[in-house]
Amino acid sequence: MHLNVIDVFRTSLFWAPFSAWLIAQTTKMLCGLTRTRRLDFRYLVSTGGMPSAHSAMASALATVMGLSEGFRSAPFIMALAFAIVVMFDAATVRRAAGQQSRLLNEMLDELFKTHRFSEQKLVELLGHTRLEVFLGLVVGVLTAIAVFALDYIGFWR
Repeated sequence: MHLNVIDVFRTSLFWAPFSAWLIAQTTKMLCGLTRTRRLDFRYLVSTGGMPSAHSAMASALATVMGLSEGFRSAPFIMALAFAIVVMFDAATVRRAAGQQSRLLNEMLDELFKTHRFSEQKLVELLGHTRLEVFLGLVVGVLTAIAVFALDYIGFWR
């Protein structure tokens, strides 16, 4: 069996998760543009915010795996388990870390008023609200269905 690296880019199994991630990150960038009136490309690699790119990517992977391999297949079940862990992590562990960062930054602000201390702050936008995770899920599922349909009609061949 001859494997070609380029074949990875000719399947919805690659393009669905990648496209879902890109749509979610671009949405964050456009929301930032409307809020600040500045185009900030750092949103393309940032964590946190609406919608969750992690959730979009993981749910797109699970959806396209189910569409291509069957929703009772082992690859789909594995991708589904992966997506659940990613979304749970985004809404709980990473969210808690962001809240702790916010509290520590507030403590540093108070310390600056009275004493000298390093002004380096922690990143606060790490995790997601449940709504951000849910909208990431929606973006992922819809993107996967659209990309799978393009693959079905032979778009990348």
